[in-house]
Amino acid sequence: MTAIDQSRTVAVVGTGTMGQGIAQVALAAGHPVRLYDAVPGRAGEAADAIGARLDRLVEKGRMDAPERDAARARLRPAADLAELADAALVVEAVLEQLSVKQELFTALEEIVADDCLLATNTSSLSVTAVAGALRHPGRFVGLHFFNPAPVLPLVEVVSGNATDEATATRAWATAAAWGKTPVRCADLPGFIVNRIARPFYAEAFAVYEEQGADPATIDAVLRESGGFRMGPFELTDLIGQDVNEAVTRSVWESFFHSPKFLPSLAQRRLVESQRLGRKSGHGWFSYAEGVPKPAPHTAEPAEAPEYVVIEGDLGPAGELTAMIREAGIEVRQKDEDRGTRLVMPSGGQLVLADGQTSVEFRDVVYFDLALDYRAATRIALSAADHTGDDTLAQATGLFQALGKQVSVIGDVPGMIVARTVAMLADLALDAVAKGVATKEDIDTAMRLGVNYPLGPIEWNDSLGRDWAWELLHNLHESVPTGRYARSLALHQWSYATSQEDAS
Repeated sequence: MTAIDQSRTVAVVGTGTMGQGIAQVALAAGHPVRLYDAVPGRAGEAADAIGARLDRLVEKGRMDAPERDAARARLRPAADLAELADAALVVEAVLEQLSVKQELFTALEEIVADDCLLATNTSSLSVTAVAGALRHPGRFVGLHFFNPAPVLPLVEVVSGNATDEATATRAWATAAAWGKTPVRCADLPGFIVNRIARPFYAEAFAVYEEQGADPATIDAVLRESGGFRMGPFELTDLIGQDVNEAVTRSVWESFFHSPKFLPSLAQRRLVESQRLGRKSGHGWFSYAEGVPKPAPHTAEPAEAPEYVVIEGDLGPAGELTAMIREAGIEVRQKDEDRGTRLVMPSGGQLVLADGQTSVEFRDVVYFDLALDYRAATRIALSAADHTGDDTLAQATGLFQALGKQVSVIGDVPGMIVARTVAMLADLALDAVAKGVATKEDIDTAMRLGVNYPLGPIEWNDSLGRDWAWELLHNLHESVPTGRYARSLALHQWSYATSQEDAS
């Protein structure tokens, strides 16, 4: 099944930011485009706004003037739904209310030809439910673009329970022909991105609620150690706390209040107080003129230890051995199968985050996971009140000698990056097992849809078969609410990997 020919009309219903963006994408691909909005005059205003954006592209040298003029000539506002009769594809981007969408598509079904694809851009409603009112739901599909649609490459192609295979394939091919990167997924709550991304926000908010660290520090650790482009606090301020919290709540409710998707009470309080982020002038941070953004907690300089003893295999932190030597610090190696730890001259231990807490041990400082320990510019450490001052100071000085800024956070299990990555991996593997999408499409979606530095499955593979399994086991022991219970898929993946290693 091939893409819709560019000579065929694409109609967009709903002319807000997303609708205009989708229309611009279809225009750029060479289609005639019709814009319709239920509010009189709004389609014309949207056409003018798209024209103005095309003008700016010409000014920036990203489009030539004849191309812009041709695109404008193909764009036409419609005053009535009947004017969409010749469309080969209608994409809806209206209010996120099931009854509104069903009413729209029921009307469109009486207008368009039998070969016209009908698509919803919903991000929170069931594609199957929207199509439930149609006589021919087989031609109905989800086309979930990400904002801003002309810029972001990802499109989730969502098959409802009644969507024909040919419909999904043609929708996928059309999105690809438009220069997008489409991924296919089943109609399950949150699709791919909004389902799997929840821990990125939820774990950061949980660390904050546990008094582990302030928002600026958590953001900095996830950016500078985890490699994420933005931290969850600054990102939700940009998205809008009301919007982000509504998506989280929708996914949680769709999964029958599963603790895996539990919303944050702290974020709920922000929404209730109308501290919605940038758009209201205050969210997690203040955006009032002249108010500086809070700086992350950064430890004062400390003296590096003269030597460290590395016992066993450092696993995901293995690169640290060479880095410590390069910094001129003596490394004494003990070939013992005793886990991932460094022993300081104080006798205390420095251990990679494993889901346990320092308070459980005599003298242990935990350090957080990094995407790349060489490239990381900040490392988080955590310690209990009874942890030796010398051990914490030596651990701090060690990472500072490696060129890192150090943030000391509270004694929270799994720290920040480690628990986030483990939960992302668990949800991603669970989504594969439940037929949401393939491993490849999930990793692609998370890299392109939310700019993750690695896909969660790719990241999990690089960390080793037992890393996420053991960390979540320990977290579940510390916080036995079910939130950190390992999925069957993670268990099976870990076991299968161990069998491959043994063969």
